[in-house]
Parts: sequence; C-alpha cells; structure tokens
Amino acid sequence: MEKYTGLATVYRPIAVEMLGPINGSASDFISALAKKISQCSGGERETAFLFQRIFVLMQLYNSILLHESFIREDCPE
Repeated sequence: MEKYTGLATVYRPIAVEMLGPINGSASDFISALAKKISQCSGGERETAFLFQRIFVLMQLYNSILLHESFIREDCPE
C-alpha cells in the first residue's frame, strides 16, 4: 500500500495472486463495486460475475505470457 500511496487519489490498487487469494481490501472493494452495479442493473449475481471476469482476465493474461515465451523458428532473433 505504501508503494502506491501517490496513486490512491486516482486509482485503487488491487492485488490478485495467481496461485492464491485476492487480498482483503481488494475483495471488499470488488464486492462494494458489484453491489453498486447490482443497484443500477437490478442483477442479483453481479458479485459472482465480476469475480469471474477478473479470473478469466488473469487466465487470458497468463496464456498470452505463455504464448510469448515460445521461440518461433521462422523468426530470426
């Protein structure tokens, strides 16, 4: 949190570990955000959908990193 105090006025840092849980403050923030979305949309499962989107984005990001780690034989380095 100390590292990002200068950004706190503009952005809200969220820490998500690839092999572990979401930190408490990020989980609280996402839950509060989902509740506000639910109030506007009338949906009851916005919290679950928001967490699912985050985890899908993490998987997509990991797959891109994995794909970029392969060396193509047809491209000179």
